[in-house]
Amino acid sequence: MAQWTTFPHPGEYAFDAVSTAKSWERLHRGDSEPLPTDALLLEAWALFHNGEFEKAADAGLQIGCPGYTVANKAISIYATYLEPHEKTRLDLFMDVAERAEAQALADPQNANAWYWHAYALGRYSQGISVAKALARGLGGKVKDSLEKTIRLQPRHVGAHIALGAFHAEVIDKVGPLIGSMTYGVRKDVGLKLLQEALRLNPGSAIAMVEYANALVMLDGESRMAEATRLYEQAAAAAPLDAMEHLDADMARAELDS
Repeated sequence: MAQWTTFPHPGEYAFDAVSTAKSWERLHRGDSEPLPTDALLLEAWALFHNGEFEKAADAGLQIGCPGYTVANKAISIYATYLEPHEKTRLDLFMDVAERAEAQALADPQNANAWYWHAYALGRYSQGISVAKALARGLGGKVKDSLEKTIRLQPRHVGAHIALGAFHAEVIDKVGPLIGSMTYGVRKDVGLKLLQEALRLNPGSAIAMVEYANALVMLDGESRMAEATRLYEQAAAAAPLDAMEHLDADMARAELDS
């Protein structure tokens, strides 16, 4: 692949293995990833939290299966926020989805294997259009993997966000009746999932952004003022690492658009 786009706030974060371990609970409130005992894996996670996504991905892949989660997360966050080329972005998401699916099948109790399978496949689906993805049966795979994630880890904030957003996006594209009958999605369920994500992690910028997006998709102009307040709160959030910084940047971009 061509050279990766660098994190736009270089030097902002300076985690190492020790400081990553000390801040682990706060850093991983969103994905409930267990604290690793392996020093090399902790170093890979430090690279991720510093925004060195390519190095984090390479380090995780070199470790092998125990490093797949940090590699998948680094690649997914990079592709979501920083990769400028659509085809490359889609290829990265599909690569993550395939690797995470293999990881999940090998280790069915690994919540984040299921989560990154769903996340990457969901982002891929958005890239090719949600309607096309639903026609290809990808929606069911995303929903199934997210529901498995929550069953395995009920406090997984990211899975609540992604599943709530899934309900909202499908309803937005096909309507509530077809959405409910064909894909098992409901407005009230989607909003409750997003509200639960905010309850579990009240300071999460990405939870605020996705909840705001869902309000607009599901209720339109009548919820625009509330959505704007959520974007403002997300934009003002104090990020702890590179990913959270990119989440807040996205909220600011929403306000400027």
